[in-house]
Amino acid sequence: MRKEDKNSIIEQIAATVKEYGHFYLVDVTAMNATATSALRRDCFKSDIKLMVVKNTLLHKALESLEEDFSPLYGSLKGTTAVMFCNTANVPAKLIKDKAKDGIPGLKAAYAEESFYVGADQLDALVAIKSKNEVIADIVALLQSPAKNVISALQSGGNTLHGVLKTLGERPE
Repeated sequence: MRKEDKNSIIEQIAATVKEYGHFYLVDVTAMNATATSALRRDCFKSDIKLMVVKNTLLHKALESLEEDFSPLYGSLKGTTAVMFCNTANVPAKLIKDKAKDGIPGLKAAYAEESFYVGADQLDALVAIKSKNEVIADIVALLQSPAKNVISALQSGGNTLHGVLKTLGERPE
């Protein structure tokens, strides 16, 4: 491969890392063509960009960025596929669903501005809540007391209305 082509690929990988907020390094060494094709389809359905890269080119692309990705460099061995996504836990859920005997296996991940190295981090990555999930939880917490007050007022209003109606209908 010519040096110009390599530089072009390095720039493309670096641009993709900047574009997406989260990425996972996945070991796809033992996957056959059918399994790889199925993984690509599932990634597409889940809005995950899957890219198989040479480790040296990925290493150079990560080095060219401002942020320090050095904790991930040790994971760049064997066949590496990179899953890019804007929601931190989606690739982890896909890997957990698809993994049979550790294939595809998680090597490392960069999610929510943190590094996760090793396959044992998969459960922690699945448990990460997305920004929208956190916002939904906060809104639900804020709505709960208001709903309780409104419910109490409505039930109390009906009771009070019933008492007044009964007193009004009572013969004197």
